[in-house]
Amino acid sequence: MSIPSLDHSAGESAVVSRLRAAGCVFAEDEARMIMSAAGDAAELEAMVERRVVGLPLEHVVGYAEFCGLRIEVDAEVFVPRRRTEALVRQAAELAPERAVVVDLCCGSGALGVALAAALGEAELYAADVDPAAVRCARRNVAPAGGEVFEGDLFAALPAGLKGRVDVLLSNVPYVPTVEIELLPAEARDHEARVALDGGADGLEVLRRVVAEAAEWLAPGGVLLFETSERQADEAVAAVTRAGLLARVATDDDLDATVIIASLPDTA
Repeated sequence: MSIPSLDHSAGESAVVSRLRAAGCVFAEDEARMIMSAAGDAAELEAMVERRVVGLPLEHVVGYAEFCGLRIEVDAEVFVPRRRTEALVRQAAELAPERAVVVDLCCGSGALGVALAAALGEAELYAADVDPAAVRCARRNVAPAGGEVFEGDLFAALPAGLKGRVDVLLSNVPYVPTVEIELLPAEARDHEARVALDGGADGLEVLRRVVAEAAEWLAPGGVLLFETSERQADEAVAAVTRAGLLARVATDDDLDATVIIASLPDTA
C-alpha cells in the first residue's frame, strides 16, 4: 500500500494500516509521530518501511520522549525506557542545589539531561564506552551545559571529579548474557549489545561501578541505578560488599526497581 500524501488524511490512514499490519499496537500514535518527523512523502515512505521491518520507533523518528523532553536517539543507541523516569524522579528528590551530576553508561544522555532539567541548575558530566552513544549524547548533553566523555566507566571521567559527585546515575546493562536472545527484537537486533549485556548474572558491570563509586561520591552523595525485581537482593548485596549503604525504591506504575546507594556516615 503506497502513501498518497504526507499531509492528507488518506495518507495517515495508509500509514496506520501498514503499521497495524506489521503488529504495531499503537499504530495511530506511531503514525502521527512518523508523519510529524518526515520532511516529505519520500522520507515518510522510507520511515514507515523502516518501522514495518522492525526498527524501534525512536530510531525511525530520531528521538525519544523522556521525562517530558525530546531526546535525540541515533541508530543502535540504547532507547531510554519510560520506567527509568522513576530513577530520575528519585535522583531529583535527593540532589542538593547546584548538584554535580554524572551520568555513567549514559547512552543518549537522557538521564543526566532529564535530571539537570528537573533541578534547573546542575554541573553535568556523562560518559559511555560506545563511540556511537557518545556522539549521540553530546548532541543532547551540550545544550544542557554538560560534557560527555568516551571511555570505560570511571576511567572516562576527569580525575578532578573524584570526591565531588553529588548524584551518580549509572544505568548499567543488567540483562544476563544468556537472556539477550529472549529480549524483544527491537532491543536485541537494533540496540548496541554493550548497552544490554550485564554478563553471566546481569550484575558484572554493576559490581565494577560500586567497587569505585565511593572514591567519586561527595559527602552525602548518592549512586542510583536500575535493576530488575528479581536481581534486587543480589544488587543490594553487591552495594553492601563495596562498603556502601543501600535501599530499594520501587514504582509500581512504571514497573521500576531503583537501588539508591550512599556513603556511610562516619561522623
